[in-house]
Amino acid sequence: MLWWKGGGRAAIVRWLVDPGGARQMAVLSGANLETVTRAIDPSLARPGRLARARMAAESALETARAAGITVVPWSDIRYPTALAAIADPPPVLWIRGAPDALRTSSVAVVGSRAGSAYARAVGGELGSGLAQRGVTVVSGLARGVDAAAHHGALAADGCTIGVLGSGVDIVYPPEHTRLARDLMRRGALVSELPPGTTPRPAHFPQRNRLISGLSQAVVVVEASERSGSLITARLALEQGRDVMAVPGNVLNGRNRGAHALIKDGAKVVEDVDDILEEIQPAERVAGNSPGCGSLPEDPVLRQLSRGESYDLDDLIALSGLDGPRLLPRLLDLELSGRVVRQEGGRFVRP
Repeated sequence: MLWWKGGGRAAIVRWLVDPGGARQMAVLSGANLETVTRAIDPSLARPGRLARARMAAESALETARAAGITVVPWSDIRYPTALAAIADPPPVLWIRGAPDALRTSSVAVVGSRAGSAYARAVGGELGSGLAQRGVTVVSGLARGVDAAAHHGALAADGCTIGVLGSGVDIVYPPEHTRLARDLMRRGALVSELPPGTTPRPAHFPQRNRLISGLSQAVVVVEASERSGSLITARLALEQGRDVMAVPGNVLNGRNRGAHALIKDGAKVVEDVDDILEEIQPAERVAGNSPGCGSLPEDPVLRQLSRGESYDLDDLIALSGLDGPRLLPRLLDLELSGRVVRQEGGRFVRP
């Protein structure tokens, strides 16, 4: 798929999902379609490439809508601010559950898939403790520590996010299907990969940058020297996040990676208060207030009455935006299902 490869990725998905959008923008900006296409991605100017890319995007979006998956492009108001600030943010997020969960105060808890009873207990305690303090728990829905952290947050009736190395319609590992279902009711599943994408080894290191990017801090619970959790910790440092680690049994090789982080300066975590001391007070959720937050309504959407149909001139007049500035916002609203394009180029808020 084109929208997460190469330059101009965010522009590609915004433009290609709309059969007429690129042409309309070309007219509004005074440029021809070939010029606009080359500006998005030069490879799309090859014969037939734009049409194939548009068909692929439309197919993925149709699959998403049928499955109740929310599509949040980079320029959408619901796109998490913290993730948008990393060096390589995903141009599009595919979400099952509550998109607003991705914009709450959050901490990642990660660790060994083959976690010991100790590691699973600590992961669960941290997940529960963070949730009780109103902090969203982010992890990878994997076996071991990840699952324990998710379960802990859910047991505390808190908010938790599972970041996948597959499409959000494919739960991996399969035995976590029920956990994923519970998680969607109290948070979200999220991926940068479109529906139908199966899990592959190469997807998980890329997935890890989302885990750290969505979080204010990353806590590593039991990790060997070759653990994928160390990739998440390294990415967290590159993104300017706090990195912490839970000490374990020095005779157990599964702890060597976590201990190496501590030797390199990671904060030692013994309980949830150790984590909360490092979260910026201005971003901390006060008191025992578990759950996922809500966001203000898009200013363009606010002008539209439900069920009424508007043409482009109507929307320009209502929003006060000119065509080139309005059209990308309309496309984003259409992507996220908050506006529907009708025949004849009219728009309606469902």
